[in-house]
Amino acid sequence: MAKGDKDKYTDKQKRKAEHIEVSYEDRSVSQEEAERRARATVNKESGGGNKSGSGRGGQGGKKSSSEYGAESK
Repeated sequence: MAKGDKDKYTDKQKRKAEHIEVSYEDRSVSQEEAERRARATVNKESGGGNKSGSGRGGQGGKKSSSEYGAESK
């Protein structure tokens, strides 16, 4: 897969990139540059492809090692 390929984007990310790309093209930016800018914008806002869904971020309910120590009095 080529670098910058949008295959790993979620459907929402693909729609957003397409909308941004069309917006740039309406402002007389070349298709290639519009696509590059759209991908960069989506990546900046969402961190790249395949990252949607629940369970992202945080520690997932795991205790840190310091939480297993003696209780404070």
